[in-house]
Amino acid sequence: MLLNGSEIIIECLKEQGVDTVFGYPGGAILNLYDELYKHKDEIHHVLTSHEQGAAHAADGYARSTGKVGVCLATSGPGATNLVTGIATAHMDSVPIIAITCNVAVPLLGKDSFQEIDISGITMPITKHNFIVKDIKDLAETIRRAFVIAKSGRPGPVLIDVPKDVTAPNNKFEYMPMKPIPVGRVKKNITPEALDGAVSLIKKAKKPVIFVGGGAVLSGASKELKKFVELVDAPVCDTLMGKGAFNGTDERYTGMLGMHGCKASNLSVSECDLLIAIGTRFSDRVLGNPDKFAKNAKILQFDVDPAEINKNIMTDHAIIGDIKEILSRLNKILDQQNHDKWLAHVKDLSDSNPLKIPAEGLSGQFVVAETYRQTKGDAIITTEVGQHQMWAAQFYNYKKPHQLLTSGGLGTMGYGLGAAIGAATGNPGKKVINIAGDGCFRMNMNEMATASREKLPIVEIVINNHVLGMVRQWQTIFYEKRYSATVLDDGVDYVKLAEAMGATGIRVTTQEEFKSALKEALVSEKPVLIDCIIDSDDKVWPMVAPGAPINEFFKED
Repeated sequence: MLLNGSEIIIECLKEQGVDTVFGYPGGAILNLYDELYKHKDEIHHVLTSHEQGAAHAADGYARSTGKVGVCLATSGPGATNLVTGIATAHMDSVPIIAITCNVAVPLLGKDSFQEIDISGITMPITKHNFIVKDIKDLAETIRRAFVIAKSGRPGPVLIDVPKDVTAPNNKFEYMPMKPIPVGRVKKNITPEALDGAVSLIKKAKKPVIFVGGGAVLSGASKELKKFVELVDAPVCDTLMGKGAFNGTDERYTGMLGMHGCKASNLSVSECDLLIAIGTRFSDRVLGNPDKFAKNAKILQFDVDPAEINKNIMTDHAIIGDIKEILSRLNKILDQQNHDKWLAHVKDLSDSNPLKIPAEGLSGQFVVAETYRQTKGDAIITTEVGQHQMWAAQFYNYKKPHQLLTSGGLGTMGYGLGAAIGAATGNPGKKVINIAGDGCFRMNMNEMATASREKLPIVEIVINNHVLGMVRQWQTIFYEKRYSATVLDDGVDYVKLAEAMGATGIRVTTQEEFKSALKEALVSEKPVLIDCIIDSDDKVWPMVAPGAPINEFFKED
């Protein structure tokens, strides 16, 4: 059938199973928005308050549903406002499609009004990007973009479409197609590679399994559980790996790294085999790479060959899809037994518990109480900072896709947009964003989006009137010179929430928070809880940047 460019875009989105998009209109993308209006019963458009919120919402939608998230923006500043969200998705391997519309083809390269080379700008932060100057290439490009976003190591793809390609009078023959299936990467999962892994596992006396976000992305939780049981080893994880392995399991020791649990850091420092599953060994995990797991052989599984020997040298690696690797290993690995090692690691856990201040309202208490009242069944999104670390430490994630957080880029302002995406993609599921007051300021206008969409998200602002994590570093490393980190300027977040159509509640005690959260969890509209805590509360444990991960600061 003969369709114009806007019609082809909509039909291709429907073809890919897209039922929700997040965006903000403007002049260059008006043709597409006009067509979207005609299909509003098939594709729901969420109008965010800012294009960055649209990118984060598409990201949160993708992480929580396992589908590809889609966001739209117009040319110029509309397109550039997506950049931080695209970079966030890129660093955390999240499949999103960003569709921007540019000035007409004859105006490209002439400094036209709101013209920007968004393809050039986003080249380093996408898996691939396209500018489609001819309508005949449009459908094929969109289909290819979805395959690229989903295949191998997932990630964002940008499609830039000049306005005249979407014009009503610019038509081309459209032929419907079923989505191209995306297979798992397994060509390098050879018998030799598997045998090498089994050999290392059988020789180990003190193995530790270290789980990253790749295990979540591949849907490998079931296979991971069986693998852990066969290896008979303790398990730690990264921020991105939360929920891949049940955080309430007796073998689980907690997060590894700078703010990791002491049992995780100490057991990795003592182990003789570290099995790294879908993790990139970031600097926040390694500390001092020369002293990281120095007694251990390193066995790494990853879908991306670029991650092998990038940050730490491995003794053996298997490149391929995590679910496929674990499934095959589970068939050939004999049951191992490490009772004495597991008992020792349990002693490490028991003697180094995470601590919640007994008196007063604290970030630790807020997260622990949120876990208790939700029974560990909510989708948690976070911003970035102290509250993010408390959310990682004091909420036990039992399933994948429960924690949505910016791990690689560390994007302040991510969480509220992500919560909107998660709530949109998971109706009926309770979604809670845990924020600091500094982060909330970044994209607090998205509370209006949540109200407009009638999304009953809970926005918990852990309000210490400072940029908490930066202040913590200033306290430890800069002799308490608190340069530009004090936020005690009288902003009333409760009134702000109410002005945007949400419910606002301020709490200063543990009992007040318990009551406020109970009310928020049954509300049918967005609720913001402003939790006032001390400005000098710290995240513990903590390892200094570049120090060995078994050397912790003393809390005094």
